[in-house]
Amino acid sequence: MTTDQSARSDSKQPDEEQGATPKSSGGTRNPRLSELLGKAVRRVDPIGWLPATAAVAKEAAKHPGDVSQAGVRFARAVVKVPRASIRRFVNSNDPLPVPPGPRDKRFADPAWDYNPLFFGIRQTYLAACNFVDEVVDAGSVDYMTDERARQFVKLIQNIASPTNFAITNPAVMTKALQTGGKSLFSGARYAAEDVRERGGRPKKVDRSDFEMGKTLAATPGKVVYRNDLVELIQYSPQTPTVHETPILLSPPWINKYYVMDLAPGRSFAEWAVKHNRTVFVLSYINPDESMRKVTFGDYLQNGSINAIDIVKRITKAAKVDVVGLCLGGVSASIAAGYLRGHGTESLGTLTLLNTMLDYSAPGEMGVMISPETMTQLEGRMQQQGYLSGDDMSFTFDLMRANDLIFNYVVSRWLKGEPPPAFDILAWNEDSTHMTQAMYSQYMADLYGANKLAKGAFELDGTTTDLGKVTNDVYVVGAINDHIVPWQASYAAVHLFGGNVRYVLSSGGHIAGIVNPPSPKSWYEVFDDSGAQYPDDPAQWRLAISRRPDTWWRDWIDWSNARAGDLVEPPNMGSAKYKPIGDAPGTYVVT
Repeated sequence: MTTDQSARSDSKQPDEEQGATPKSSGGTRNPRLSELLGKAVRRVDPIGWLPATAAVAKEAAKHPGDVSQAGVRFARAVVKVPRASIRRFVNSNDPLPVPPGPRDKRFADPAWDYNPLFFGIRQTYLAACNFVDEVVDAGSVDYMTDERARQFVKLIQNIASPTNFAITNPAVMTKALQTGGKSLFSGARYAAEDVRERGGRPKKVDRSDFEMGKTLAATPGKVVYRNDLVELIQYSPQTPTVHETPILLSPPWINKYYVMDLAPGRSFAEWAVKHNRTVFVLSYINPDESMRKVTFGDYLQNGSINAIDIVKRITKAAKVDVVGLCLGGVSASIAAGYLRGHGTESLGTLTLLNTMLDYSAPGEMGVMISPETMTQLEGRMQQQGYLSGDDMSFTFDLMRANDLIFNYVVSRWLKGEPPPAFDILAWNEDSTHMTQAMYSQYMADLYGANKLAKGAFELDGTTTDLGKVTNDVYVVGAINDHIVPWQASYAAVHLFGGNVRYVLSSGGHIAGIVNPPSPKSWYEVFDDSGAQYPDDPAQWRLAISRRPDTWWRDWIDWSNARAGDLVEPPNMGSAKYKPIGDAPGTYVVT
């Protein structure tokens, strides 16, 4: 890791020896002032957006021709706006001078299309956004700098959207008229409450109707094992027979486990239990300052690797199928390589959901991580011993600010609407911390050095080579995943030595796993199970077919076909691992 501390000379100027402020005159730079300003900028901008944007702007100034052409296109678009606005009275089907993006929900209100005033406001705003985007393109420096500048510019554009201001949002004005201004008053009260209690982040969800073990994490089961890091939950059987091979669910420890057991009818764990499977799940404790030295290796050994052995002992099964989600999928993959390296045949099949194993193209998250940002995070973690779950969730929110921030600015602060009661949002708000040692090692070894994909990751002296894992693997990516881009999850098809089935599903990072049967669900997969996966995921999409169903059905057929005969369900726990409490356990509420 690099540090942000500037080297200082042992020799001092006379003013410094007397304790005075160093002077700066002419072209002489004041190093102390520069250092203080640099630290201040890094404190408010740990991602490095401002320096990147400044560098891009400086480079754009060297290409006046490109900037001028962008300005001409902007002027032409703006000139067309008044005439196009007037024609809204005559023919609303005229082509738009600047069409909004296909997934831009901000302008869904009909007034943006039919009211000339709001039509003109939207068109001018979109034209300005296009102009700024073209200027950024003209000032290209390098990939990381350009992408950080684009992120910052996009955030500013989102902030400046006319939908975020009451007087320029037709839906807000309509509701204000309908309620006699009460909605604006309620919104101002909500905004003040959020500034006071949530640091200015709008409240997204009403959690009052959710209760752990009843409406969330509700699948019946028992805690059959507990150590200082995890609880292991065994779900109660719901069928008279089960397949011989049990399943271990490996969730990410940066979130609460119950995203895999969200709610009745929307629970992946429940789906597996109801389809003749014996299912276990890991539940990690929410770490505090005392756990600052708990490493990535500790999570692997005391989590998934240890759990596989315990599940085998309880069920007396020869092998265990493992289903890993996001970071839990990374843990499961490392466990598979570790067990293979030790010559242990404990793993059955491996399922990876929205999991990144090759960090060479990590998408937006990779752009937000650099030596400078890690230095800032290290400083914060040094003080408290962990990375706050709120900090991490806010980073994810910034990546989709329109949907995860400004959507609630409008509904809550401008329209005065109470937050919805939505299970996914309730889970999303229930964040957990990450220990300093774990996070630092994870970022250095995987995001930084990409050791897992290179076959160079070591755990307790054992090198994890995924190419030697010959088990059948089922990999799921989600089309709208902004944390693990589906193209990054696709890279897994070339990392394992066994047969891999790759499925692309509807939804995003969370809706990709919470994907119960629905008319909106779909997944894409090779029709020919023996087809070769091309290196380019775009080429793969040209050769696959879309199926109007949830991938849950495809997975349960694939998994059960490899899970052995149907037998009587095993006991809950065993003589050594006796049940010590009901699911969802105690760690999930820490």
